[in-house]
Amino acid sequence: MNIGKEIKKLVVENGSTLTYLAKCIETAKGKNYSVQNLSAKLKKGTINYNELVIILKELGYTIELKKSSIS
Repeated sequence: MNIGKEIKKLVVENGSTLTYLAKCIETAKGKNYSVQNLSAKLKKGTINYNELVIILKELGYTIELKKSSIS
């Protein structure tokens, strides 16, 4: 699974843009965050958890961690 491709897919499905999401991250973090930075992180798969949470929140999603039944 490629996280960058999955996020880009969600962006399109929800009618959003990477530019908008970069601005949301910038606002939440309180520091400069460009669309080029976001795009590079998605391409490299280096997006961090906090950025992922912000993106998913803006797209109307949450992250849920469940313990696997496989030991």
